[in-house]
Amino acid sequence: MSLISDSNYHYPRILTMQDISCVGQCSLTVALPILSACEIETCVLPSAVLSTHTSGFQNFTCHDLTDEIPAILRHWDSENIRFDAIYTGYLANQKQIAQVLNIREICGTPDCKLIVDPAMADHGALYPAFDTSHVSAMQELCSHADFILPNLTEACLLTDTPYTETYTPDFITNILHQLKNLGTKNIILTGISYEASSTGVVIADHQEIQYYKHQKIAQHCHGTGDIYASVFTGAYLHGKNAYEAAKIAADFTVSCIEKTKDDPDHWYGVKFELVLPELIRNIKKKERNKQTDESSS
Repeated sequence: MSLISDSNYHYPRILTMQDISCVGQCSLTVALPILSACEIETCVLPSAVLSTHTSGFQNFTCHDLTDEIPAILRHWDSENIRFDAIYTGYLANQKQIAQVLNIREICGTPDCKLIVDPAMADHGALYPAFDTSHVSAMQELCSHADFILPNLTEACLLTDTPYTETYTPDFITNILHQLKNLGTKNIILTGISYEASSTGVVIADHQEIQYYKHQKIAQHCHGTGDIYASVFTGAYLHGKNAYEAAKIAADFTVSCIEKTKDDPDHWYGVKFELVLPELIRNIKKKERNKQTDESSS
């Protein structure tokens, strides 16, 4: 029996705020189906609408929706719409970053979780649209977050640490301490490699630092950061602990790349839809084991 059919189960409602690239398998077009597959009511607040994502496509269109957000928020409040969690991805500007906390204050439940993917940089550099003032605004948002999910570039920017591609566990531990000093409660640091043949995820909560090592696939694929953050969020809100959710998200992302890497025509994203059954099985694994134990007792 699924938890969803259990009358004691709290069916969570999440708001995810990020852009929607109509073609490209990233941002909202992956977050919505993945979170829904995790049995979570998923509401969306597009930060912008793009015809495609911005990597590899030419002459894409983009419509910024910053000015629409206040009216949407007023309407939600008038309808008494409330969210158990807010998950942010790519935010187009500092106004949008500031609006996140306003949305949580007005439309969040008393225990509303804030999960922030500070999507602003990679490979040692900020995205071209952003400058250091965007980093400062993101630091403020992260200071209020229950979870942040930066890659190493973003973690370095948030802590004013010079970026390097070679590092030791002590270097990573120092960054984690600095991120905690910002005020964030829990950190999921992605893409951390201590050896050439593997990569992994560092999970730092208030109690300990853990590392989950997984296969490293050399091929770069668009949208995998959004997929990882969405799966982590969905698994965590479904009841997994942070380490379990981080592991499920890492394994799912690797499987998505495996399904895609031999198709050169599918360069713009990964075939995550083919792996959704695997995600659903992993989300429900502990439930099935528990039901088996109860049936045999």
